[in-house]
Amino acid sequence: MTYHDEAVPPATRDATAAAGPAGPVRVGLVQMRCADAPAANLSRAIAGIEEAADGGADIVCLQELFLGRYPCQSEDPARFDEAEPVPGPSTAALGEVAARRGVVVVASLFERRAPGLHHNTVAWIDATGAVAGRYRKMHIPDDPLYYEKFYFAPGDLGFPTFPLAPPRADCAAPAPRAAALVCWDQWFPEAARLATLGGAELLFYPTAIGWQFDEGEAVDAAQLDAWETIQRAHAIANGCFVVAVNRVGEERLPGASGGIRFWGRSFVADPSGRVIARAPDDDEAVLVVDCDLRQVERTRRDWPFLRDRRIDAYADLARRFRDD
Repeated sequence: MTYHDEAVPPATRDATAAAGPAGPVRVGLVQMRCADAPAANLSRAIAGIEEAADGGADIVCLQELFLGRYPCQSEDPARFDEAEPVPGPSTAALGEVAARRGVVVVASLFERRAPGLHHNTVAWIDATGAVAGRYRKMHIPDDPLYYEKFYFAPGDLGFPTFPLAPPRADCAAPAPRAAALVCWDQWFPEAARLATLGGAELLFYPTAIGWQFDEGEAVDAAQLDAWETIQRAHAIANGCFVVAVNRVGEERLPGASGGIRFWGRSFVADPSGRVIARAPDDDEAVLVVDCDLRQVERTRRDWPFLRDRRIDAYADLARRFRDD
């Protein structure tokens, strides 16, 4: 099911389609339910990429660890068999569709770096089909049903940014840049800020989040609202677009009485923090959303947070806590 964003009128899209790095970027989001079989999930993800490309997407983001059911609900050494190298077979399959359709693909994978060493890694696959770079999830949670520290070492690549398109001979301006962070990273303003300081105008957050306990409608609503609010705040504080892509559906361990109810609701927020597109909470969806990067410049002129930062006064941010 494809939802096309109408925030930018079609006539405006057509008139600015060749605007270059400062103009619109059409973003695709693929929100999925995951089956047990990785091959089925890969096929579903590729179908979502195709659907987004049919809608004119320039870049398509998949949800966190899209190849399988979320593996971290228990500490099970057998789940390490699901990991693969990056680049590897899945990035090759995604690279084929990326090159054929001329889109960038942002894909979160269970990376096998070496025997006994694994990461939760985003492969940035450019429109030629090559893995242009990687981001390894920096903040690793350890909560009930989110036992990620058992599986993943913290990232060691920092907060890289990637160009949205190769340089153009007819355009002297550099291509706009974006960054990919992952799920638990979305709660940390430092990660969003450092990505922004690296030039990112869009922040992508592949995600696997939902309710793991039945605590009542009020608590459920508060948790969901907090998740969306913190990311909208990153958009505001950094004057950038935020793209959050979550999975949907309930996933349980075999024989378990409970599991995680992934709440979907993938969304895009503009640099003012307004949600300009949102997926449903109970169904798969492909969103195609126009992000006019000229809003970044306009917003940062109106709200010059980067200009007014007191970088001379922030040394204590590198401390765990100010015990004094």
